[in-house]
Amino acid sequence: MRLFRKKNQYIEIKPTRPVDIEKQRAQIPDGLAQRCPACKSIIFSNSITEDYLCPKCEEHLQFPAQERIDWLVDPDSFQEWDAELTAVDPLSFPDYQSKINVGQKLTGLTEAVITGKAELKGQPFAIGVMDSRFIMASMGTVVGEKLTRLFERATKEKLAVILYVASGGARMQEGILSLMQMAKVTQAISRHSEAALFYSPLLTHPTTGGVTASFAMQGDIILAEPSAVVGFAGRRVIEQTIQSALPVDFQSAETVLANGFIDKIVPRSSQKDTIDLLLSIHQLESQGD
Repeated sequence: MRLFRKKNQYIEIKPTRPVDIEKQRAQIPDGLAQRCPACKSIIFSNSITEDYLCPKCEEHLQFPAQERIDWLVDPDSFQEWDAELTAVDPLSFPDYQSKINVGQKLTGLTEAVITGKAELKGQPFAIGVMDSRFIMASMGTVVGEKLTRLFERATKEKLAVILYVASGGARMQEGILSLMQMAKVTQAISRHSEAALFYSPLLTHPTTGGVTASFAMQGDIILAEPSAVVGFAGRRVIEQTIQSALPVDFQSAETVLANGFIDKIVPRSSQKDTIDLLLSIHQLESQGD
């Protein structure tokens, strides 16, 4: 007679239904985590560094405009300009207003760029920061107007301009009105330059389209962040046009630097010191004049 009997144990496996998965996802707060585009690690929001670098590989992550300003400039020194200007829908383009609403809710901004005056290590300068979370920081009429006013006021107050550039190009929902901003901002920059004032764009990921063809490449010294995509037409458009595959790093900041269109690639760990040095040199030259 057997003293021990093996019990038949059955485990019931219930497959998870798609609707249950969606309910579980809905319970996860937005912005809780993101995936690093370089090392593919999952990064929880509370582990992102102050300068928005991946804690594992130091990849430069998307940097919200207001947080970038707070990180860069002296505490309590930033004075925003033209905050009342807000995105509009001049052509009544289908679904455009809903995109504007989403961008404003996501970023807390009225448009894709913040402009104003600030100080870095006690040195005053004018600053603009574009936020790619707002319709890819595309350039519409309000973005063009804010940047034009930035350079006009900087010219009047004799201030250097530092502009963090990020954009998908001209905003298609505003048609020819968006393309007109290229010439408009360019002229304001030219007047700023004629006044012997310093302007340095710092290209971040991505900097493309009509923005690259205008104010992104008009600086006295052009800087860029590591691995940022910098170019005019998109990779797919170029490949279809020339009927040939492009190198993987074709539009990386490093390749653009090697071909002479960028003066220096500056990681975030060095940006404060680099900008401070450039502002100091400009100040000395102004005093010499």
